[in-house]
Amino acid sequence: MKDGFLKVAAATPDIRVADVVYNTEKICGLIDEAVDRGAKIVVFPELCVTGYTCGDLFAQDILLNDARLALHRLAEHTTDKDALVFVGVPLTVGGELYNVAAALNRGKILGLTTKTFLPNYGEFYEMRQFCQGPKEAREILFDGEKVPFGPQLLFASSTIESLVVSAEICEDAWSAVPPSMEAAREGAVVIVNCSASDETVGKASYRRSLIEGQSARLICGYVYANAGEGESTTDLVFGGHNLIAENGVILKESNRFVNDVIYSEIDWKRLVSERRRNTTFQAAREPRLKKISFDILMEDTSLTRSISSRPFVPADGQERTRRCEEILMIQAMGLKKRLSHAHAKSAVVGISGGLDSTLALLVTAKAFDMLGINREGITAVTMPCFGTTDRTYRNACKMSMKLGAKLREIPIGEAVNRHFEDIGHDPNDHSVTFENAQARERTQVLMDVANQNGGIVIGTGDMSELALGWATYNGDHMSMYGVNGSVPKTLVRHLVHYYADTCGDDELKAVLYDVLDTPVSPELLPPKDGEIAQKTEDLVGPYELHDFFLYYLLRFGYEPAKIYRLARYAFNGEYDDHTIYKWLETFLRRFFSQQFKRSCLPDGPKVGTVSLSPRGDLRMPSDACGMSWLENLKSVSEK
Repeated sequence: MKDGFLKVAAATPDIRVADVVYNTEKICGLIDEAVDRGAKIVVFPELCVTGYTCGDLFAQDILLNDARLALHRLAEHTTDKDALVFVGVPLTVGGELYNVAAALNRGKILGLTTKTFLPNYGEFYEMRQFCQGPKEAREILFDGEKVPFGPQLLFASSTIESLVVSAEICEDAWSAVPPSMEAAREGAVVIVNCSASDETVGKASYRRSLIEGQSARLICGYVYANAGEGESTTDLVFGGHNLIAENGVILKESNRFVNDVIYSEIDWKRLVSERRRNTTFQAAREPRLKKISFDILMEDTSLTRSISSRPFVPADGQERTRRCEEILMIQAMGLKKRLSHAHAKSAVVGISGGLDSTLALLVTAKAFDMLGINREGITAVTMPCFGTTDRTYRNACKMSMKLGAKLREIPIGEAVNRHFEDIGHDPNDHSVTFENAQARERTQVLMDVANQNGGIVIGTGDMSELALGWATYNGDHMSMYGVNGSVPKTLVRHLVHYYADTCGDDELKAVLYDVLDTPVSPELLPPKDGEIAQKTEDLVGPYELHDFFLYYLLRFGYEPAKIYRLARYAFNGEYDDHTIYKWLETFLRRFFSQQFKRSCLPDGPKVGTVSLSPRGDLRMPSDACGMSWLENLKSVSEK
């Protein structure tokens, strides 16, 4: 929880309809189990103390008196439990019967949230037994104690700032205006639902989509506990379909038709941060809901939720295919508009035989097809120099010809050596001047070729390089339109792979596969024994790590210490702690020191949720100091 992770549980107990004593013992047992597993919020189904399907037995005093005693018993059971527990129970107030979710903490009944919307259609007849809850919360006298009673009660942690929880009950989530909407606007970042939703054909997928969508709409965590086996089978079957969601993503889902407890960790800090960023999520200006304090300890939480080591790349193969097709279309559509608007007669792409320039050429070819222009209008320029290897040179040439582009070979070695003479640089000095002179010469060539052909230069650099400043200022950093500017390196690889698999040309596929197998390199230093001598990831670090760091720093604003923790968890078995720490420190230093390159980034289409465009997603000063971020990371190493 120190990093914002709150372990929650959705529990479906074994029950007997109308056997309150038996049900109470089962609920107590699951509270013990959940707390032992570290859960801080534990949610049980609707009316589970008695059973949801009691029908007209709810009119019997003996059942309601047993339920009242059971509620005290359950509250007492939480005395030494470090958790906030929600349990469904029928309750009489002022001679009327209500369906409520009782919140229990440290031996107390903190509040009684009433069900707002009572279903009275299809198989449901709740209005026969229950009254609709009041429109606003009030305090009632419950066995001598004043207890908040009503809808949209807010339970706020006394020890953890901004951790606010609210409850709703089953049908409330299906209504046009769920009570959780107002609760979220007043600060609830976790919504719990005590539910009794029966199983019919197709209902599970609808239920899943509903909870997924509600968590996205409210930018909240959502814990849904459903009734299961043990409810009456007279007419209905309950499957115990429990769900834990966070901002549109299902973190955990139970198997149906098995009574079980599911666990996951909701990142409430991430939700708070997301709400701050989202200007359309408007907090209530005049809070009116009742807020009740609860007490849980701030402790480290062991993670069980999935943390993808490649957050930009979908793990599911079908979703990855859809994502690749969509991104290629976005890139091509952006370039199509720029070519049309600029009345460009051609496009010029510098081809190195590496991944980024390959993707840029593929996107350019797609844009030309969409415009109905012959691909001969694409000029693919290969500019061999001191570090060019035969492998990358051959791949660049083959690929250009297979795609139908016009190939031009313009060696730049002689021009660069002449430039070295002009500025008095020793060509044996392989410093940054040696490297950047080649990059800037290549850019000059591309710009001039574009002028010759009435075209524009298509940029090849990707977002990962930009974040690290791994580009030569006014060299490969510059173009007239950068199609890869918001595509991370880990995704570039999959886009090229997808194109290779779907192009329908075995020769082109073979070339693209060889490009994929080639080490990432700017090829600015002379090769050794004909092989690439300068491997980018040896110098700046693995791109899968840098993309991970970039995603969580910019998408969710995580602190470096939290990113380090997640990286250790996600890359367990791939990289050791020292390696992760080393490259995270490198990432932070470069990210803050190289911002000036991003500030004059050429135009290019945004394709994902993270972008470095100075005109869109990231309004960051070029000279911001990164010391606080580095100190935050350092705090991890000092432990």
